[in-house]
Amino acid sequence: MLAAAALAACGTAGPGAGGGAQEPVVIWALQDDALNKIEQDSINRFGADRAKLETFGNDPYKQKLRVALGSPQAPDVFFNWGGGNLKEYVDAGKVADLTGLLEANPQLKSAFLPSVLDGAKIGGKHYGIPMRGMQPVVLFYNKKVFAEAGAQPPKTWDDLLGLVDTFKAKGVTPIALAGSQAWTELMWAEYVLDRIAGSEVFQNIRDNGPQGWKDPKVVEAMTVLKGLIDKGAFGDNFASVGYDIGGASTLLAQGRAAMHLMGSWEYTNQLSQSPDFVKAGDLGWVAFPSIAGGKGQAGTVVGNATNYYSLTEGSPQLEAAKEFVSTQLTTPEYVKALIDAGDVPAVAGIEEQLKSAPNAEYTTWVYELAKNAPVFQLSWDQDLPADQAEFMLTQLQEFFLGNLTPQAFADSLANRA
Repeated sequence: MLAAAALAACGTAGPGAGGGAQEPVVIWALQDDALNKIEQDSINRFGADRAKLETFGNDPYKQKLRVALGSPQAPDVFFNWGGGNLKEYVDAGKVADLTGLLEANPQLKSAFLPSVLDGAKIGGKHYGIPMRGMQPVVLFYNKKVFAEAGAQPPKTWDDLLGLVDTFKAKGVTPIALAGSQAWTELMWAEYVLDRIAGSEVFQNIRDNGPQGWKDPKVVEAMTVLKGLIDKGAFGDNFASVGYDIGGASTLLAQGRAAMHLMGSWEYTNQLSQSPDFVKAGDLGWVAFPSIAGGKGQAGTVVGNATNYYSLTEGSPQLEAAKEFVSTQLTTPEYVKALIDAGDVPAVAGIEEQLKSAPNAEYTTWVYELAKNAPVFQLSWDQDLPADQAEFMLTQLQEFFLGNLTPQAFADSLANRA
C-alpha cells in the first residue's frame, strides 16, 4: 500500500497538467449509488476539471458502449468485465494496450492479485486495470430459517437436495431465484458444469467455438440441474421474480426462502435493502457445494473476477487517461472506501485492513475465497461473444421453464450457426 501511495504521488504528468486547457477525460461506469460516489471521489482527487464520470444502467450501458466505441462519442475510459466482451473490442482494435504501462510501473502491477489482473489479459497483453471489488458467486442463506429447521448449510449436492425436502416441508421456498432474468439462472449452470466436469469443458467452448457444447458432460450437468428444478427447489413462481427490484433478495431476508445463489454484491444489497436482517447476524454464506464423483477442483469459483477500466485506442486524452488509471485505483483512500462499502478490492496484501474494517467477517471470507481459488471462471455471458451469450441466456430460460431437455439445450447451442 505504501508503494501504491508513492506511485499515486509521483505519476507522470498528463496533458491536463499544464500547457493550456484540455478536454476532460470522459469515464463511463455502471450506475451504483454506493460505488459511484467512491468513483467520483477518485476523480476529484485526480482533478475534477480533468475528468468526468458518466453512469448508465446495466443493459443500456452494454448497447451504448458497443455503439460508441470507435466513434467520436467514445469515452476515454470505460467500465467492463474483461473476458469475451472485452476481447471483441480488442480484436476490433478499439482498446489501448496497457502492458507497457504496467511494465513501466511495477508497483502498480504488483498491487493487484495476479489472477484478477489477468482477467483483462488477452493474447498475452493487458487491456484493463481492476477498479471495483471481486465478485465471486456465493450461496447465501438465512441463518434463522436454518436454525428453526434444525438444518446446516450444504457442503455437498446431496446435502442441498436434502435441504430442498426439509424446507418444502416447512412451507419455505428452498432457494430464491430471480428467474425473470436469465443471468441469475446461469450461475447454477456454471457451477454445476464446473463441479461435474472441471473448468476445461467451458474453456473449450469459449476458445474453440459452439461445437464444444456437444461434450457429453454438458448434458450430464444439465440433467443434474434439471433434477434440482424438478424437485421444486426454486418454487413455482420463480419465473416472475426479479433481481433488480429486490425480489429474490427480499424473499431471503424475510425468511420466505432459505437460500439464494448470487454474486458477492448481494451482501451490499442486503445491507442497503434489509439492514436489520444483516445486523441481526441472520445472513450466512458458504461456497457452492461439491458434487460426488465430479472432476471440478475444490475451491473453484465462478462470477466476475472484478470490473475493469479500459482505455479507448486513439483517444485524444489517452495519456491523461493512463495517468488516471495508474494513480487513482490503488490509493489508500480508494481502497478504504471500497472496503467500507462492503466491496472487496482485488488489491494484494489487504488482509489486516479487511479484518479491522466494517463487515470484516464477510469481506475477509470473500477475499480468501477469491485469492485461493485455483480457477476463477468469468461468468459465461461475459466470457462469450455477445451474440452467443444472448442466445445462450434465452435458451437457458427455456430450459428452466421445462421447455427444453438437457440434450435439446446442448444441441441448440452447439448447432447455432
